[in-house]
Amino acid sequence: MPTIAILVALAVLVSIAAGIWTDVLWFSSIGFTKVYTTELVTKVLLFTVGFILTAALVASSLVIGYRARPVYAPVTPQQQNLDQYREAIEPLRRVATIGIPVVLGFLAGTGAAGQWKTFLLWRNSVSFGQKDPQFGIDLSFFVFTLPWLRFVLGFVTMMLIMALIAAAFTHYVYGGVQLQGRGERTTHAARTHLAVLLAALVLVRAGSYWVDRYSLLTKDSPLLTGIKYTDAHAVMPTKAILAVASIMTAALFIASIWTRSWRLPIIGVALLTVTAVVVGGIYPALIQNFTVKPSEKQKEAKYLDRSIKATRAAYGLDGVQVDDYKAATTATRNQLRDDTDTIPGIRLVDPNVVSPTFKQLQSVKSYYAFPDSLDVDRYRLDGKENDTVIAVRELDLDGVPANQRNWINDHTVYTHGFGVVAAYGNRRGDDGQPVFYEKDIPPTGTLGNFEPRIYFGEKSPAYSIVGAPKGSRPLEFDYPDNSAAGQKNNTYQGNGGVAIGSFMRRAAYAIKYRELKFLLSNAVNDNSRLLYNRQPLERVRKVAPWLTLDGNPYPAVVGGRVQWIVDGYTTSADYPYSRLQDIDNATSDSVTETSSAVRAISTGQINYIRNSVKATVDAFDGSVKLYTWDDKDPVLKAWSKAFSGTVRPMSEISGDLMSHLRYPEDLFKVQRMMLARYHVTDADSFYGGQDFWRVPNDPTEENAAVYQPPYYLTLAMPKQSSPSFSLTTTFQPTGDREVLSGFLAVDANAGSENGKRRDGYGKLRLLELPRDSTVKGPGQVANDINSSNVSSEAYALTLNQFLNQSRQSGSRVTMGNLLTLPVGGGLLYVQPIYVQANGPSSYPLSRATVVAFGDKLAWSDTLTGALDGLFGGQSGAQAGDKGTGSGPTTTTKPPTGSNATALDQALKDIQSAYDDGRQALKDGDFAAYGEAQKRLNDAIQRAVSAAPQGSVTVTPTPSPSGSATATPSPTTSK
Repeated sequence: MPTIAILVALAVLVSIAAGIWTDVLWFSSIGFTKVYTTELVTKVLLFTVGFILTAALVASSLVIGYRARPVYAPVTPQQQNLDQYREAIEPLRRVATIGIPVVLGFLAGTGAAGQWKTFLLWRNSVSFGQKDPQFGIDLSFFVFTLPWLRFVLGFVTMMLIMALIAAAFTHYVYGGVQLQGRGERTTHAARTHLAVLLAALVLVRAGSYWVDRYSLLTKDSPLLTGIKYTDAHAVMPTKAILAVASIMTAALFIASIWTRSWRLPIIGVALLTVTAVVVGGIYPALIQNFTVKPSEKQKEAKYLDRSIKATRAAYGLDGVQVDDYKAATTATRNQLRDDTDTIPGIRLVDPNVVSPTFKQLQSVKSYYAFPDSLDVDRYRLDGKENDTVIAVRELDLDGVPANQRNWINDHTVYTHGFGVVAAYGNRRGDDGQPVFYEKDIPPTGTLGNFEPRIYFGEKSPAYSIVGAPKGSRPLEFDYPDNSAAGQKNNTYQGNGGVAIGSFMRRAAYAIKYRELKFLLSNAVNDNSRLLYNRQPLERVRKVAPWLTLDGNPYPAVVGGRVQWIVDGYTTSADYPYSRLQDIDNATSDSVTETSSAVRAISTGQINYIRNSVKATVDAFDGSVKLYTWDDKDPVLKAWSKAFSGTVRPMSEISGDLMSHLRYPEDLFKVQRMMLARYHVTDADSFYGGQDFWRVPNDPTEENAAVYQPPYYLTLAMPKQSSPSFSLTTTFQPTGDREVLSGFLAVDANAGSENGKRRDGYGKLRLLELPRDSTVKGPGQVANDINSSNVSSEAYALTLNQFLNQSRQSGSRVTMGNLLTLPVGGGLLYVQPIYVQANGPSSYPLSRATVVAFGDKLAWSDTLTGALDGLFGGQSGAQAGDKGTGSGPTTTTKPPTGSNATALDQALKDIQSAYDDGRQALKDGDFAAYGEAQKRLNDAIQRAVSAAPQGSVTVTPTPSPSGSATATPSPTTSK
């Protein structure tokens, strides 16, 4: 047994040592060693202090209780019964005297170490430069100091209670304290020991009562967070009274050492208890019921006003620009002529729908994958900024054939993804596909020359071993090609990961991953590097554990590399008077409920949030950079003092990176949730609550009542001179009314200047609709769309018939994001409709676009056509998909003589090839699609040759159902 125990202890120590060493190696590899050492040293310090204090206090109670035992135990029946317990305890006494304090000290030390963030914030606190309205103290006391004071008081209370229990038990067992019998029941030594501990405990309680006065500023209630009338006039004075009463009670415990009686301390405790019940409970209840409730609106007005102002400041809502917006509900011809800059930027590609389309058209091989929810960004192409739907082509080991799965392939061959795929956000192809401008393997180069290999991403394997001696045969699979081998291999040339060339490092990682192949495999060599902790969120979370991270990191091509951009927040739940909010509920919506790529934040309640840091993770070498984004945030300043040198100044952000930074979604979700109530700034109106709003449910989700997500769009708000990349959402009144009450947009464009944000970034603009507004909300519009009998020139069907036929013809319909835009003096709804065949290789294609304005609705195969139909045949603006539609258009000269027969046949062949291509795409048969495209090009050329004079327009026409089943004849016109 001793041998086994020693071996187990050694194994545990070696495992712990390997874990610490590999952590040091990892942090050192990315230049954040200070983060690890600061966190580790702080935890060790707190653990040591907590362990020593608790263990020492408990051990002293046990030792004093034993040494102060009576020489001769009283001769009583009770003591005679305890003799057998003393005899049983005695052989284990010395072990227990050491073991019990050690175990309790370990538990206490572990709890203390868990408060390392609270300690560091207190230790490095900075001034907010603002004082609370109740005590006149700088807010830093409440955010930084008060949480630490509460912890210390709670920790000391816990220590004293454990010491008191240990002392009382020891004195009782060894006769220092008797529960029965006559005469003196407590020895002088026992009384002194217990009195000191009880006095200390009551003194700590006095401190808790006093500190509780300050904690009232973050006390939550249904009406507000913070002090209310009753708290200010009843609870706070009683806390002070109880603190003084506790000090007096502690003095009575000390006095009992000389009075040799527990009578006075017991009376003091009884009076303290009665005071706590009467003064601390009954009196405030009486004030609340008989003074406040009859006039609550007037009594609480001052405190409501404080809460409103604090909440708006803490959530960054105090600078919202509010405009009254009487939205027009009548659509007239040329109504969008003043919005010609906004309409072309309307995003038609839904990033939450088209992931299967990206996969089928651009994944190339089954082991490449895209996230189930893509990202929206913008890129400058041909001198113009374009909203873009973008995704990284990542490696997915689940797509590797099962017979190729083994340790070598999983960890040394399939190591990385390859390239990005980008599509115009406002365009659709002739057949409903996204219009890709960055695609294929190798990449097309539209985004410039960049390193396409993705070694660090959201789907990267747990770990990969890369690198090899110079001149050796490349082992890593790079990408498939047309060579005899069918693939191109590569050897990693970057500096990412940890070098594991030495035996000791390999041994440490063999222990870490419980894998002997680190030591035995010849795939691990002197030049090997180990890549692990590869997900962007995971890497940023480890180097900045004090940040709350946005649930949706997104990729961008910056400076010749793919960079993952992660938004970091500093948060607190201790900002005075600010309303507490469950951040998990606030950041949840229909996307987080259905997607594995976008997550809600789950860190409990907060009442202060700032987007203080922008972080990047290099997809090739995994390097992490943290940039200051809000240099006025006191919480960020405190953390920057604690981890000096880890957060870079904003001045180091390049213009290229700046052009891809955007206003973060999760911050906007939290803000819109708070603004639903706190757009009301008058205390009397807020108390009534008649003008409170709610975030609409997503009408595209049929089976769940989940929030509609915010949408990135390029638009110009009223009074805004030009369109800007923005994040938008809508509001509805509370209750059952499905009409709009507000529209919120935040300017998400950070600009493209080195080290400087664009003026206007982060500006929140709120359009408030009249309270008697009849502008339909998303739910009503969705209902209109699904039941509409409106016809379209592009299809010989009503919208309802189109949807029903598409659903019944072996296909399924997906309603894209329902966008809302304040244009034409009203609110325009735009929704793409996707149709997808049933089958494992099918994917959604955009078949139609629906628009609504007021009570009118229109639809077509293009947004331009739908807008023209909505606004009397001419909307006054052209959408980005102008010129796209049902198929290719060829202009030729009209036929003469015998060429008419050839032209007629060529037109029939064009229609046939076009329909065959559509059907092939529907079936996922790309070989047949390619053959049909060749026939289509050949037929077009024959049509051109057969028409040497004049002009002829050739337009293949889609079937009414939106599928390639019907074959109407092509049209020809001069």
